[in-house]
Amino acid sequence: MRVPRHVVEARQARLAELLQTHGYIPISEICRLTQVSEATVRRDLEALSRSRRITRTHGGAMADFNSRFPSFLERQSLNSEGKRAIARQAVSLLSQGMTCYFDSGTTIHAIASLLREQPVRPLTAVTNNLHVATVLSDIDGVRLHMIAGQLLPRQAILLGDAACKSVASWQFDIAFIGAEGITHEGIWNTTADVVSLQSVVARRARLLAVCLDRQKIGMTAQEFLFAMPKTGRLLTDAGPADLERASIDASVLK
Repeated sequence: MRVPRHVVEARQARLAELLQTHGYIPISEICRLTQVSEATVRRDLEALSRSRRITRTHGGAMADFNSRFPSFLERQSLNSEGKRAIARQAVSLLSQGMTCYFDSGTTIHAIASLLREQPVRPLTAVTNNLHVATVLSDIDGVRLHMIAGQLLPRQAILLGDAACKSVASWQFDIAFIGAEGITHEGIWNTTADVVSLQSVVARRARLLAVCLDRQKIGMTAQEFLFAMPKTGRLLTDAGPADLERASIDASVLK
């Protein structure tokens, strides 16, 4: 028997509310909360995804990333001292004539801000981050390039297929990327679009510098990025004991 349209719409509205409240929810948990079958849940998620009310993830869904994720300004003041410590590590890796990628996030912005105080030049900088671009564009001797892509206003970043194609034409001496967490398995981040772009960046970098403050040690997120590559190095304000508690090999600090 065909379910009335108003019943379907009410059920989908309830599902959207659950995702707004809880953020990410795996499909098995959605079935338990809504008391409907997995097939029905998948149909509802597909409908909500088409209307851009939610974002599908592997094995579940989350509320729309751009509307739910805290804005750049909301995140900038969190652990500012830790981000400054990471920035000092990052700038110490730079030398004249390098080509570097600067990812999205407030920790990467802290690197750009310190670079303005302690310039390394000449330097070629590539970024998908509008806030970082604003800082770097003000530094004499830094040749700045923005990649193409779709703009997410609250995060002020460029993502999507065009961004991946744009960044694939570069070769980086160092790529500074951010993420939402690191475990013994590897690096985790928010959405498939973010992970797709960072995966391309990692393949184009001689050294991948993953910049995470201590609050993200042992944390996961919706999307698994990758195990720390051999060319990877963790820049963090966390110490070896923090990594040990999270069962992370301290060799990632190098």
